[in-house]
Amino acid sequence: MALKGKVALVTGSTSGIGLGIARALAAAGADVMLNGFGDAAAIEALRAGLAAEFSVRVLYDGADLSKPDQVAGIVAKTEAQLGRLDILVNNAGIQFVAPVDEFPEAKWEAIIAINLSAVFYGMKYAIPGMKARKWGRIINIASAHGLVASPNKVAYVAAKHGVVGATKVAAIEVANDGITVNAICPGWVLTPLVQKQLDDRAKENGTDVETEKKKLLEEKQPMLKFSTPEHLGAMVVFLASDAAETITGTPLSMDGGWVAQ
Repeated sequence: MALKGKVALVTGSTSGIGLGIARALAAAGADVMLNGFGDAAAIEALRAGLAAEFSVRVLYDGADLSKPDQVAGIVAKTEAQLGRLDILVNNAGIQFVAPVDEFPEAKWEAIIAINLSAVFYGMKYAIPGMKARKWGRIINIASAHGLVASPNKVAYVAAKHGVVGATKVAAIEVANDGITVNAICPGWVLTPLVQKQLDDRAKENGTDVETEKKKLLEEKQPMLKFSTPEHLGAMVVFLASDAAETITGTPLSMDGGWVAQ
């Protein structure tokens, strides 16, 4: 319970990577504000389940992070209802693939809004309270695509490179305020969404899931192993701990060697 008494806000935390991070923070003793889209009854069951399992306070806010006023609102709600905001995890993200010259303008705007601008606004509104308390941890979930590119992902790659840059700037600015700012850059993560894609590919190609896993991984990663939401959760807990108090402004790769090549 190394984070007992701390309060965390995790965006995009009703499923996948964000949920894995929220669970890890709750398990470490932090109170958690969840955020994301989904069925209201399912989200309430998730919220209540986390609170009961880990004996922490868990709240939910469905803020639309593409709207700056709603980002400001969820930070304010966290501080008002949970008493403070110590750990901000900017995780929410969306994706779309197409060549640059065919990329829909609306998709560009949406991806930049959710994957990059929401990170800026989250930091902007969270930092004043962290400065006042002389303690804060901001962890931005970037991507291997924050460091290298792949075709047909212009908006995602641009946004994630922007997240890495914004992380460095913020880290420098608050370096002596008791606040660290870091980015985690995952490669392939085995979320329920990716698992479904693997299942579909196996069915379509007449193969099995293990074959499709290997094919997907070896396109990019020397290590033929997925990261998991639990891996990312453990990294977030470490970055929020006292052991990581001098790690700041750093993009931390969890990518099976993807960007080492």
